Amino acid sequence: MVSLRCKMTVKKELKKLGLEYVFIDFGMVEIFEDITIEQLELLRVNLLKLRLELLDHKTNILIEKIMGIIIEMINLSDKLPELTYSDYISKKLHQDYTYLANLFSEVFGITIRQFIIINKIEKVKELLLYDKLNLTEIAFKLHYSSVSHWSHQFKKITGLTPSFFKQLRKKRSNLENI
Repeated sequence: MVSLRCKMTVKKELKKLGLEYVFIDFGMVEIFEDITIEQLELLRVNLLKLRLELLDHKTNILIEKIMGIIIEMINLSDKLPELTYSDYISKKLHQDYTYLANLFSEVFGITIRQFIIINKIEKVKELLLYDKLNLTEIAFKLHYSSVSHWSHQFKKITGLTPSFFKQLRKKRSNLENI
């Protein structure tokens, strides 16, 4: 599921089958009660008619592993060997990167590279808030080729420059302390 429309469609199909769900998020559904084989197959068929695919448990586990490895690489970037993300992910999972990348894109509707950028920007926000590293140190820590490169990515994702983001957070913090 990669959109609100997909979520709504899945909710509708679950309701038709009388299945209560705990939550629905991008790429996953947790159903409240046990589901019968017949219900599962009917759900699979109904979703396929709507051009949505029900993934098996192994696929979900693999996707979760990919996401975990990416987050690990970002959070431990200064402690890991200098490998490309694709080489590192492929090596850790003992799988062909092209296969993993295609599977990830199919499930999430974004590339692994886009997922990495989004999560690196979240890490940059965190580092900016801690205010212990300067912009150059942040760029180095997260293996960006330059400050201008990650600043450009930051602005593209957030709409703000890193400096403005930092100032904005400081202003908010000062207002909260009043």
